[in-house]
Amino acid sequence: MKRTSILLACVVVSAVSGSAIASAQGSAAKAHAGAAATVELRLTKLGFILTTSSGLTLYMFTHDQGTENSCMKIFLCSRFWPALETSATPTAGFGVKSSLLSTIELPGGAKQLTYAGHALYTYVLDKPGSTGYVGVKAFGGNWDALHPSGQPVT
Repeated sequence: MKRTSILLACVVVSAVSGSAIASAQGSAAKAHAGAAATVELRLTKLGFILTTSSGLTLYMFTHDQGTENSCMKIFLCSRFWPALETSATPTAGFGVKSSLLSTIELPGGAKQLTYAGHALYTYVLDKPGSTGYVGVKAFGGNWDALHPSGQPVT
């Protein structure tokens, strides 16, 4: 409940001012859109989950249909949950199944990483190693972490 309240408060603040979150998103998007994004495995209090190479938790959105990014169609969603983008073939870190990594094309031509058929996202207010937003309900679905098998972790 506390995480949802925090998220909702951020949405309201963003709707009013927008600048701080937009700035954070811009930094996060630049940090995660590189020549070749790497998906890593990290042991957390939730067990092993997928992360970015910098240790940020990777999320799947239960509102997505297949590999479609439905977040970008929902007002303010992608400001908080930016797509993990790459401009080259993604790489799998130790323990991550490269056969489950793929990409989808977003409007405008950018490529978003997928894992086991789930589009991958980060959360703009996360810090490396944080799992506090795993299981948050927002924008019409749950934001779950992913186990290396491709199963959701809540």
